[in-house]
Amino acid sequence: MDSRIEKRNEKKKRKWPYWVGGITLGLVLIIGIYLFYIYDKVGDTVEVMHEPLARDENPDRQKELDSLFSENDTINILLLGVDERKNDKGRSDTMILMSLNPQTNSMKMLSIPRDTYVNIPGRGMDKINHAYAFGGVGLSVQTVEENFDVPVHFYVKVNMEGFQQGIDALGGVTVTNDRAFSQGGVDFPTGEINLNGEEALKYIRMRKGDPRGDIGRNERQRNVIRAAIGEAASFSSITKITDILGILGGNVKTDLKMEQMQTLFSDYRQTRNNIDTMEISGNGQMIDGIWYYVVPDEEMNRVQTEIKEHMKAK
Repeated sequence: MDSRIEKRNEKKKRKWPYWVGGITLGLVLIIGIYLFYIYDKVGDTVEVMHEPLARDENPDRQKELDSLFSENDTINILLLGVDERKNDKGRSDTMILMSLNPQTNSMKMLSIPRDTYVNIPGRGMDKINHAYAFGGVGLSVQTVEENFDVPVHFYVKVNMEGFQQGIDALGGVTVTNDRAFSQGGVDFPTGEINLNGEEALKYIRMRKGDPRGDIGRNERQRNVIRAAIGEAASFSSITKITDILGILGGNVKTDLKMEQMQTLFSDYRQTRNNIDTMEISGNGQMIDGIWYYVVPDEEMNRVQTEIKEHMKAK
């Protein structure tokens, strides 16, 4: 072979690693810039979302929360789905207590029927969802803590219109429906169904056509939330991060701080793979002409015990 050709081939061989290295470096740089952009956007969104309660100003409480995270202890979060319209404070349409135990990589998800007859601090016996109308998130958290005798470490409040937009941003969710029904002009057959945001909202709101009433409705809520958690944790949702962040910023409030959210994502993420849903058994009763969902003391004790045992499990 001609010596000049051999030299050209040797030069090409020597240049090849530089081309690969240059391309790799460029990709790393682009990814780094994109991740920084996402982190910056996340920081801006969390700042808009962050709405601490009065109790969060106590330094001792912050030390307690920091200790829970550092020890990888169970964290309880109250999820409130709220319908808020102009000139109307609204009521909590959905109340779900989520208990995340990273020691056992498991989550308890307790649906609290909105008509549950409980003692609202300073107000007396009433429907639990009225706590939000009387005293906002703070009174809702206090009411859950005192009636279920478990701590609520954080809250997340979601405007239901934002819920619909969030499901659309995720590309919809897939759930298994065990009871065929129609709601708002949409048919929901049995089996595996795909729901967009509008359909998901109608799906979780139906209760009058369900013989189980609030119990059936709460089960559908949990199923949709569980599916949404799975979608949000998937890699495909990362490509839609700016859309999701925009929706979150306008429709979600929480007392979780940025670093606490990061810890939940890194250390508590696996709890989503083992979700145990809980229901509260009770019966409807008319009291002074108003319908309530009355829970016997022994049932309330059972629920309290199950959550406490989950929190302590190692």
